[in-house]
Amino acid sequence: MLTPAEEMGLSGMNLAGRVRRALHKVPEPELFGLLQRIEREAARRHLAYLRDGRPDVIRVMALPLTILPDQRSYVHFVALTLQNALKRIPDLYFQDPEVHEILRLLPEEEEWLRACWGPSHRDNNPVFGRLDAVVDFTSPMWKDSLRFVEPNLSGIGGLHLTPTCEHIVADVVLPALQARDPGLQLEVGQDIRELLMQEVSDHLEVVGRPARHVCFVEPKYAGSGPDEQEDLARYYHDHHGLKVMHADPAELTLRDDEVYYNGDPIDLAYRDYAVADLNDLRREGVDVEPMRALFRQNRVISSIGAELDQKSLWEVLTDPRFTRKYFSSDERQVFRRHVLWTRLVSDRETLLPDGRTGGLLEYVRQEQESLVLKPNRDYGGHNVLIGPLLNESEWAAAVDRALADGERWVAQQLASIPVSLFPVAGPDGSVDGEPFHVVMGFAPSKYGLAIVGRASQKQVVNIAQRGGMCAVMVGRAPGRLYGPSAASGIVLSEPEA
Repeated sequence: MLTPAEEMGLSGMNLAGRVRRALHKVPEPELFGLLQRIEREAARRHLAYLRDGRPDVIRVMALPLTILPDQRSYVHFVALTLQNALKRIPDLYFQDPEVHEILRLLPEEEEWLRACWGPSHRDNNPVFGRLDAVVDFTSPMWKDSLRFVEPNLSGIGGLHLTPTCEHIVADVVLPALQARDPGLQLEVGQDIRELLMQEVSDHLEVVGRPARHVCFVEPKYAGSGPDEQEDLARYYHDHHGLKVMHADPAELTLRDDEVYYNGDPIDLAYRDYAVADLNDLRREGVDVEPMRALFRQNRVISSIGAELDQKSLWEVLTDPRFTRKYFSSDERQVFRRHVLWTRLVSDRETLLPDGRTGGLLEYVRQEQESLVLKPNRDYGGHNVLIGPLLNESEWAAAVDRALADGERWVAQQLASIPVSLFPVAGPDGSVDGEPFHVVMGFAPSKYGLAIVGRASQKQVVNIAQRGGMCAVMVGRAPGRLYGPSAASGIVLSEPEA
């Protein structure tokens, strides 16, 4: 008989099929018009990525992806388990030399961490991050397909982009789908802006500060990256009556242990700035002591502990040397099932994916077809090398470069990235279905889970690499599943709308 997880996956497949069938019933001229309207709405609602100071409108995929409430609950549990484990890593960094070596920071970064991490952070470590993953919610084995690729523990993009994308699809596409299938029930997911605001409110209460002034600290004049801050400030003002400022670190001042921006005291900062970038500013003559004070007083989300954000965190969670000492059996089960095997590239012995202990470098050279090479601390999808896409000599050269690079690289199991067909408008008014790779970003908190959906025709899926966004909407299972057994074949029954 079907297991509950298999039945749920097949229900997810039924729901996704129902959405796709409804979209296929939309006449091509109307669908072309919907695609044009989506593009206009994306521009009007400022769904943009800055490239050399100029806004580039982000593509929004017209077909909503779907998730069942029970699937969302399971992913929330897994993502929250991972995030809570990662919050404890700073103490392991200080007490375990082997963890310290895997997550080694530059001396000036470590000085900030040692100076600013204290008992208040250990008791209340505010991290609002996004954990990137692949998952196929339409597969009977959907739980096994959930594999986490890397953490992003601070300054995550998508706070304005994600809910805006979801509401564009809900406003433009959903009415057309429901006109063809009136029984189709889809709704937008939890708003990532609201989850962040709940974390802000909770932490203001913890540190005993009033909810007066929250400052988004960002590279304000960089001219590249998601263009979200003004829209976020407007949203929080309109919905919460909160004055949200956005400032460059150079615009902050420190007086009597209070940090100010334009004369207003900052109660809490949400940062899109790493300590390495702050040190670059310091070398240019910028006074970064206001940021250090905010970190030390535990008034930054994400906290100073998020400086350990790097892909090699997954080595700590996938090596039994550490997991048996520092994590519970329930946590270890989550890690084994859902975290991709990841190792810093070096010439050493380690536990390999097949359970054997062997030479890491030899394994990486031989297992090109099943591995990816990534810079350990880079982001934006830069320089990610997928083994099967390179020839043998290119892979060998890449391994040699990774081994010699002082910035350090990781080797990671190659995840199976789901592919979905999305309608794409042609220049002649036609609409064709084209395949796109899809990855998810999960932003968990104790209040819920926000989902950042991204799609690209490249296997490295990232908005910085000109990927698009897709709305992940919550739906009801369309009908009961009937089947004598998984082995003898499954018969699906779906009521007509």
